[in-house]
Amino acid sequence: MKKRIALFTELGRRLSTFGADDTTRQIITRACAENPWFTPDSVTRAIGAIAHDMLQGDKLTEWMSHYPAYEGTPRRVLVVMAGNIPLVGFFDLLCVMMAGHECHVKPSGKDSILTNYIISLIREIDPQAPVALASPQLRPDAVIATGSDEAKLYFESHYAGIPSLLRGSRQSVAVLDGQETVEQLAGLADDIWAYSGLGCRNVSMLFLPEGYTPRLKMPKMNPKYRNNYLHTRALLTLNEHQFLDWGESVAVEQHDFPAALSSIALHRYTSLTEVSEWLATHDSELQCVVSQCVEHSRRVDFGQAQSPCLTDYADDRDVIEFLVGLPQ
Repeated sequence: MKKRIALFTELGRRLSTFGADDTTRQIITRACAENPWFTPDSVTRAIGAIAHDMLQGDKLTEWMSHYPAYEGTPRRVLVVMAGNIPLVGFFDLLCVMMAGHECHVKPSGKDSILTNYIISLIREIDPQAPVALASPQLRPDAVIATGSDEAKLYFESHYAGIPSLLRGSRQSVAVLDGQETVEQLAGLADDIWAYSGLGCRNVSMLFLPEGYTPRLKMPKMNPKYRNNYLHTRALLTLNEHQFLDWGESVAVEQHDFPAALSSIALHRYTSLTEVSEWLATHDSELQCVVSQCVEHSRRVDFGQAQSPCLTDYADDRDVIEFLVGLPQ
């Protein structure tokens, strides 16, 4: 375990200066060319968060101290990564290796540049590190896969009979009571629009008390997001559907999650009990809940939706628990 912690601590040290030299700036340029939804800021932000929030020796030690060691032969674990935000699949790679297994990575075609760079850095630090790109001939002992709901159905069929941790689409919400500070609303804006709103932890629905609409300041968005906004606004106008225009995003009063990326749903409520009941009913659709006024197992503070710590497991599925429980 100490060797694994030392490996990832060193990886964190190297990533802490990512973007400060010509080599990594070229990596950023290539990653943004591969996926036009990525921006240099979003790439450096994602890697900075990994280095600071995950790859610190004390944090890794504390995290793993709550789990028993895996005593069997290391399993071949296939990790099928998503590519909606930069290095979104890194945490699964980290979990597999920290649990003592072999990590075989199938990167998303939208995020292969960064994923390959991380794997090469790990192998540079430790040439014997049990991580590699998955070969087509791989017969995995276990699978961790993330994708759309349609992709999840495929995973369930394709990997039937293999221990699997599979994830589909999820959404995040924020519950406001009208007492939020200017700083909290600035944090909420980040929760909504960071990474072009593409993450499952991005807030796409706001629960608001009757008569209250917050003032939110949008950041400058990726041109692809703005094009989505212009299209969505045109359709709403054509269909004479009322909406609020937030500059590069629209807000529409509705009780369902929005279909368009640049549209935010506003759900008016009369009591927080009503909200709590809705959250309980829709829990399987939720990734996190941003609020200061309701309790939820995956509640986070304003401005923290895009800063998950090591124990903020996606879909509330403990990845390490799954991995240390694999058949030996």
